[in-house]
Amino acid sequence: QVQLVESGGGSVQVGGSLRLSCVSTDRIFGTYFMGWFRQAPGKEREFVASISRSGGITYYADSVKGRFTISRDNAKVTVYLQMISLKPEDTAVYYCAARMFTRWDYWGQGTQVTVSS
Repeated sequence: QVQLVESGGGSVQVGGSLRLSCVSTDRIFGTYFMGWFRQAPGKEREFVASISRSGGITYYADSVKGRFTISRDNAKVTVYLQMISLKPEDTAVYYCAARMFTRWDYWGQGTQVTVSS
């Protein structure tokens, strides 16, 4: 069972920055596609970004393109989400996820990000 532990959330003002981290307990971390999702109050969970096994291919939701950057360090079994120019609509619980094939099988417990104006 893969365990994912997120950290780095917090409260920032509009325009601020945060970097989220997600550490895996699985030593074969490099075999998983990794992603970040978020869920705002009263809304469904939505895709934010994903990264391929080697880190060479990334995808982003349109709402975060140009502001968020996903990266990974397989040696540290960690995936990151660097967030800049944060907006109030970025307020949500952010979840790290892992998949081997097409389905996101493993999820972290989430970390809260709050952006205030």
